[in-house]
Amino acid sequence: MALLLIRAKGLSQGISQLRFFAHQATMKKGLVLGVYEAESQDGVTLTPTAVKYNELVNGKLLESISLAGPKLKKAETRVFWGLEPAESRQHVGVAVVGLGKPNVGVNELEEIHEGKENVRIAAAAGVRALDAVEIKDIHIEALGDAEAAAEGASLTRWFYQGYKNKEKQKVLPEISYYGSEGEQDWHKGVIKAEAQNWARKLADTPANWMTPSIFAEEVSSVLTPLGVNVQVHDKAWAQQKGMGSFLSVARGSNEPPKFLEIAYNGAGQAGKPPIVFVGKGVTFDSGGISIKPSAQMDEMRADMGGAACVVASIKAAAVLQTRVNIVGLIPLTENLPSGTATKPGDVVIAMNGKTICVDNTDAEGRLILADALCYAQEFNPKFILDIATLTGAMRIALGGVATGVFTSSTELFENLKEAGTYTGDRVWRFPLWQHFNDRMTKAHKAVDVNNMGKNKGGGSCTAAGFLREFVDKDTPWLHLDIAGVMGPDNDDLPYLPAGMTGRPTRTLVQFLEQLS
Repeated sequence: MALLLIRAKGLSQGISQLRFFAHQATMKKGLVLGVYEAESQDGVTLTPTAVKYNELVNGKLLESISLAGPKLKKAETRVFWGLEPAESRQHVGVAVVGLGKPNVGVNELEEIHEGKENVRIAAAAGVRALDAVEIKDIHIEALGDAEAAAEGASLTRWFYQGYKNKEKQKVLPEISYYGSEGEQDWHKGVIKAEAQNWARKLADTPANWMTPSIFAEEVSSVLTPLGVNVQVHDKAWAQQKGMGSFLSVARGSNEPPKFLEIAYNGAGQAGKPPIVFVGKGVTFDSGGISIKPSAQMDEMRADMGGAACVVASIKAAAVLQTRVNIVGLIPLTENLPSGTATKPGDVVIAMNGKTICVDNTDAEGRLILADALCYAQEFNPKFILDIATLTGAMRIALGGVATGVFTSSTELFENLKEAGTYTGDRVWRFPLWQHFNDRMTKAHKAVDVNNMGKNKGGGSCTAAGFLREFVDKDTPWLHLDIAGVMGPDNDDLPYLPAGMTGRPTRTLVQFLEQLS
């Protein structure tokens, strides 16, 4: 009799477990709601949307949170089942995520808006928690900031798996907004994050599938339908322009170089000076004759990260209809060793007539940017901003926590810094002193400029000093070195999965919005 009871009990437990797992398996929708840390030790404060949902389910949400134990800390998540309204025919998994303390603003020391960053991290944590239990239709409330919630959710839901067998690819969750207010801000956040995701895709695509020609084709196919003019210039055009510095890098590859010229006229005023963005577009960098070590060389597929950020920020500006005029200039090439490659010690001539000794062919990014910066002057720009995965020294200096900025304009830097504070993707200013220019212009008595400084240390600063030689002194200029934030190991922003990061696309988009 006892044995029969034990078996019956075991059968009952097994049926309960089957029902539990079946219940989970049939769940179609997920919902992410937020709670703040309350002043009392044992309480939580629901967001306004969570308050309404708690009322809708007759208090079961707050009851479940209380029964689950200690209050949720920032970014901690708990998933509850069976909290859907009685009349609902959909099973709902509710992820409740901690937002930290309420009413948090800018931390001046950290130079970041902690409230917005808490929302991004929380939204991402909620999406990941529901995705982990195979819920692919996820609704997310504003969590106090709809734009930031959209950014965190959109960035964390996507990662690159471009050439994996379709049957083995992970199904990515679909996300949508839950609430009646803040929907416009949500859409803005999605646009910014999806632009960054495009930059991530471009940078993470293997180099044989993202050559200069393929990059140009994809950019044209994406931007042209948005009303953005895209011109793809060839090698003959660059030769006609006298871009000897750019073309010297392309000599080692069989892939033909391209030079993208992109125009977005959001201000709608003919003749108004545009902002010129210049992006480094080395689609693979072996180092040329000064070849890199083989370890992690595959990461150099993302050496066009600056170009990816430029096109992604222009895409977002076009979708958002940002009222600015932008010209994007992108020299595209591979940097490979061959019998025709530039040799260390060769002398090349840039578009502005300056002679350059190519002391190290692995310092190629500054060579292609030099001619693009010269060409940028022809547009009578309001200012020039170039962005490049330029120096390993920047990764040593800042790691992955911020983009290094060199600029001749304090006003522009403060504007960019404000944008980085807002987006959580920060920037940090480095010196643009004559001392570093002198290291490049006085290193070789037979030429105007050397592409490498003769002294050790300050590699990012001397690279900026080199670029400064190709910008008109009366033109405001910013140089962004993004080598540290490129990826692929990304532990600095919890809402970004591992892989190439597309940073700082959202900061550039916010920067443009502030200028408009």
